[in-house]
Amino acid sequence: MQDEASTRTVVVAVLVNLAVTAAKAVAAVLTGSSALAAETAHSLADTANEILLYIGVRHGRKPPDAQHPFGHGQSRYFWSLLSAVGIFVVGGVFAIADGIRTLMHPEPVTDIPIGIVVILVSAVLEAISWRTARRELREEAAARHLDVRESVRTSSNPTPTTVFLEDTAALIGLALALVALVLHAITGSAVPDGIASLLIGLLLIAVSFLLVRRNAALLIDESAPPAVHARLRDLVSEQAWVADVAQLQAVRIGPNQLLVIVDVVPEDGADNLVDNIADLRKKLVDLPVVSRAEITPVRAS
Repeated sequence: MQDEASTRTVVVAVLVNLAVTAAKAVAAVLTGSSALAAETAHSLADTANEILLYIGVRHGRKPPDAQHPFGHGQSRYFWSLLSAVGIFVVGGVFAIADGIRTLMHPEPVTDIPIGIVVILVSAVLEAISWRTARRELREEAAARHLDVRESVRTSSNPTPTTVFLEDTAALIGLALALVALVLHAITGSAVPDGIASLLIGLLLIAVSFLLVRRNAALLIDESAPPAVHARLRDLVSEQAWVADVAQLQAVRIGPNQLLVIVDVVPEDGADNLVDNIADLRKKLVDLPVVSRAEITPVRAS
């Protein structure tokens, strides 16, 4: 279900960005606006990055095999990491370079009304993609009983978060480009256009940094959030045959997929230990976020 939602979010984002990229490119050529050129590069980067996200979603669905006994879920983080780097290189660096060029060699912007119309239409299209990603984030947050901000901060599903942040940056970038065109029309100066391009580049680099940091953490087997860890420990300890939970580890092996490893101290004289362990394993794996559980009985220390 969540994979279907992520696929829908990415497909909507790709279609929207293809249309927006074409419109911005035409407007950038007609107007000569540095800010619109930066936004064209931004949308082009977003389109390529969302294709990478789609590849990640598809690859992450592959079932476990001999070489990947826990499945391919973590490949989503790899493709999302590539996407974040793409935002930095294609979008951020280009926008800053173009902004510096404009400030050093200012050129007049023409056909400003066309540029404004393209920006407004692009904003509407970007808002459609943004709303789709936001809806998936809100549904995930509701399922986890968290507010959206906390869910985004701790989510192990990189797809809607990446699309949401990209689209948020796109809407802010369009606002900056619009302000630059209006100021140019009023003052006749190309300086606002160059400054807008620089700000768009810095914005994209900031978004890229956030996404790189999050996906890098997920790639190195990040532990489950403390609240999830506590709920898992409570479930294990409430079993009648469990005297103590000596150790419990829960690490992410994919979006909303946890590997749970538990060392339990059985009650003295506990019967049917094999059946009890099998029953506990089933209870853990039946949880939506747990894909595999390993339970080992140990002696009290």
